[in-house]
Amino acid sequence: MYSILPAIVAFLFLFFGLYVAHSKGLNRVTAAFLILCITTFFWQFVWAILFQVENEKLAQNLIDLGWLLILFLPTSLFHFLVELTGQQHHKRKVYASYIFSIFLAATHVTTDLVINGNYHYFWGFYPKAGIFHILHVLQTATVVMYGLYLAYQKQKLVQAGEKTKLQYCSVALLIFSLSAVDYLCNYGVEFYPPGVVFIAVGLGLIALATVRYHAMDDSRMLVASIAHEMRTPLASLKLQSRMLTDYLPELILGYNQARDSGLLRQPMNEQTLTHLGRTAKILEREVVQANHAIDMLMALTTSHYLNEKDFKHFSMKECVELAVSRVPYKNDAEKIVSVDVKSDFVVLASNEFLTFVLINLIKNSLDALRGKERGSIKITIIADAEGNRLEFLDNGIGIDEKILPHIFDRFFTTKDRGNNSGVGLTFCRKVMESFGGNITCESKLGEYTLFTLTFKK
Repeated sequence: MYSILPAIVAFLFLFFGLYVAHSKGLNRVTAAFLILCITTFFWQFVWAILFQVENEKLAQNLIDLGWLLILFLPTSLFHFLVELTGQQHHKRKVYASYIFSIFLAATHVTTDLVINGNYHYFWGFYPKAGIFHILHVLQTATVVMYGLYLAYQKQKLVQAGEKTKLQYCSVALLIFSLSAVDYLCNYGVEFYPPGVVFIAVGLGLIALATVRYHAMDDSRMLVASIAHEMRTPLASLKLQSRMLTDYLPELILGYNQARDSGLLRQPMNEQTLTHLGRTAKILEREVVQANHAIDMLMALTTSHYLNEKDFKHFSMKECVELAVSRVPYKNDAEKIVSVDVKSDFVVLASNEFLTFVLINLIKNSLDALRGKERGSIKITIIADAEGNRLEFLDNGIGIDEKILPHIFDRFFTTKDRGNNSGVGLTFCRKVMESFGGNITCESKLGEYTLFTLTFKK
């Protein structure tokens, strides 16, 4: 009787974890969730068998086996939260927690310091805490609270849909973590462990978030689908803009002749006519910018899969010149961009992805200079004793020191969310790290912003 609920929950976790991995595809988030589900499955499945066993020796063997998996449960929960929030710079903490779990697992296998025997309660045998058990409890509290803190902080930076998804999953994992109340039974408190109820409710909320808010969808498939749907009308708009470019000047010439001959009752004013003459170029420029935004999003979703085997050697000077030429400038903005080659160097990287990084940084600088009379963007290529690096300096509005530490966070932006997705600098950092390099920023509000890209020699 006492084994029914743990057995049901065990198989629910196993089947749902496999379902998510199969239906959504294996990516960072679904892989972390699958680890969590498999760990939970073994925990609850072994306990379902344990509660039916009457032989104490067999019960102790099952306890030792079950706890071998339980020791990794808080880390797998933390791992999932880090992947869900997309904060890859916290992965070292995840690895550190896994290493600590391995230490406890090795101690558990070789000694009685983690689990020291068992209790026999009214529902069956249950593990008895050893003196090192408290270390596992402290690890659980630390990583769960820190993981939930990361999710909470992320909710303040993202847009509505992403925020709702994080809220559902955070609440689900908070409820899941309440299953730690079962630890009281390890210290002689006799009550049927209710943790199975908490993890069942948590799974239900995660399932709801997955179905309703696409919590674990592969972003590559989503972005690829959106990109495909957007490129078709953009191609049509580009074709129409070219037709306007070819025929609008002649139509305007005919209109001017008709106006000069007095054939028009209500002629347009000169300002409207001038703007109409620029319409084709404006439309084509906006199409180019929209395609650039799509390319950036596609590159962001695939930046995890950059392979060093595909990198090539190329000149930094040539890459910078290519990026400068490909930026979709407005008006005469290109004139304020200057390139200073102190010393060119050869870099081993992906030319395409690095070009996207440079374009994104130039566009950011142009945005910072909007409305400024004497704006300038200086790109300096340097190779000296300190290393190979690239500097982007603009004299724009600068960045407040309070938000400077967050500019590389995914979905963080100080711009209007209707015009900016907040993924550009995240993309830049991911790409630079994949090259074995780094990107840093220093800024003074109202004076300047300096991005420095460093590369391996």
